[in-house]
Amino acid sequence: MKGITFFVFIFYFSGVFGQLNPTTRILFILDASNSMNSSWGSQTRIQAAREVLNQELEALRNVPNTEIALRIYGHQTPFNNLEQDCNDTKLEVPFGINNLEQIKLKIKTVEAKGATPIARSLEAAAGDFPDTLARNIIILITDGLESCDNDPCIIAKKLKTKGVKVTPFVIGLGMDMSYLDKFSCIGTYSDAEDKESFRNVFKNILNTVLEKTSVQVNLNDITGKPTETNVTMFFYEAGTATLKYTFVHTLNRFGNPDTLYLDPAIAYDLKVNTTPTLLKTGITLKKHVHNTVSISAPQGFIRLTSMKSNYNPRFEMRVIPKGDSKTLLSQTYNDIYKYLIGTYEVEILTIPRIYKTVEVTQAAVSTISIDAPGELAYTFNKPLIAQLFLQDKTGFWNGVYTFSDSSTAGKILIQPGTYKLVYRTKDMKSSGYTHEKIITISSNKTNTLNIN
Repeated sequence: MKGITFFVFIFYFSGVFGQLNPTTRILFILDASNSMNSSWGSQTRIQAAREVLNQELEALRNVPNTEIALRIYGHQTPFNNLEQDCNDTKLEVPFGINNLEQIKLKIKTVEAKGATPIARSLEAAAGDFPDTLARNIIILITDGLESCDNDPCIIAKKLKTKGVKVTPFVIGLGMDMSYLDKFSCIGTYSDAEDKESFRNVFKNILNTVLEKTSVQVNLNDITGKPTETNVTMFFYEAGTATLKYTFVHTLNRFGNPDTLYLDPAIAYDLKVNTTPTLLKTGITLKKHVHNTVSISAPQGFIRLTSMKSNYNPRFEMRVIPKGDSKTLLSQTYNDIYKYLIGTYEVEILTIPRIYKTVEVTQAAVSTISIDAPGELAYTFNKPLIAQLFLQDKTGFWNGVYTFSDSSTAGKILIQPGTYKLVYRTKDMKSSGYTHEKIITISSNKTNTLNIN
C-alpha cells in the first residue's frame, strides 16, 4: 500500500555561511500523479494533502527573511498505461515574498492525473532557486516511488558532487518499513500512519526549517544512556498547574529521543509519568537551538505469577515503595508493569494475604511467584457465623476470611495450607454451640465443605 512521503532537502551553499540573517527559500514539490486519487481514510490522498497543506502553510505567513515557491508534477498529462509523460513537472508559483495565497489557491485546485517523475522534478528544482546565497530548502510531498526511468538516489549523488550539501528528512505516511527502506539512499526518514500524523510531521518539518526552538528529553537508564521511553510527559508552566504540552515519550526509528518543539518564552516544570513519577522543575530553553533535557529514569518490571492454575485467578497486588505507606499501583495477576528501579513492598490480595519484598533492577523482570490456589466449595444447611483461621509460625491462629452470615453456599479460592474453621449456627444464641473443623487446601484441587 502506498502512502505519502516527505523529503526535506536542505541545501547549504557556501555563500550562506557568514550571514547573520540569511534568507530562507522553501520550495514545495507536490505529487499530483494519478495514484494520489487513491483512498486514504475518508478522503483521497490528494484531498488530504490539499487540506493539510492549506491549513499548515499559514505558519509561513509573514515570517521574516522567508520566501516560498511551488512546483507540481503529474498534473498536466493524464495517466496512460502505454506511455508516461516523465517531463510532466512545472514550477507553478516562483519564489516571492507575498505569494502564499497564490500557492494555496494552486494547491486547492490542482487535479491528480499522471506519472511520478521524482528524479526529474528534483533535478529541475535545483534551478528554481534564484541564487546560492540563501538557505535553499526543498520539501517534496509524494505518495510513492519513482515511476519513470531516473533514480532519485543518483540525482542526490549528483547534487553532492556539485558541492551541494544535502540534509534530507524522509517521512513516510502509511508505508511499511520495507517500502521506506527504499529511501535510505537519500537520508534519514520516519513514518506516519494517517492524516493527523501527516499534519504533525509537516508541522515538525516547518519547525525544523524555520529553526524553531527544539527539545529532546533523555530518559536515562542506569548507565546514563537515553534508552527509557513510552511514558507520558506533562510540561507545565513553571510554578503553576497550567499544562502547556502533553507528549508520549518516543524513540525514533534510530533509537534516539524524538524532537519536540516548545515555546522558549516561558520556563517549564516537567512531570514524567513513570511509576513513581519524576519531576524536573525550572527548565529554561535557549531560543532557536536544539535543547536537551536529561532525567535519570532507570526502570525495570514486576510480574506476579504462579504455577498454572485450574481456576484462572485474577489476584491483585498492592505495590508500595519501601518505607512508604501509600499504595503506588494495584497490579493484576500475570501482568507486567514497569517501575523505577528500587525496593518495593507488595501485598498480594489472596486468602490469606501474602507479603513480600521485591527489588526492581534495570530492564529486568522481577517475578513474584506464589502457589496456585485451591478451591473451597462450601454448603451450609443454615446460615452460620463462621471464620477461617491459619496458624502462623509462632503458633497463633490468625483470621484470614469471614463468611457472610446470609450465605449458605459458595466457592472461594484459598492458598494451599491447613486451616481451622470456627463456626456457630446463626440462630443459636449460646457460645456453647461453637464448633471447629480442620480444612486442608491443596493447589489446583477443590475441597468440598458441608456443614449440616
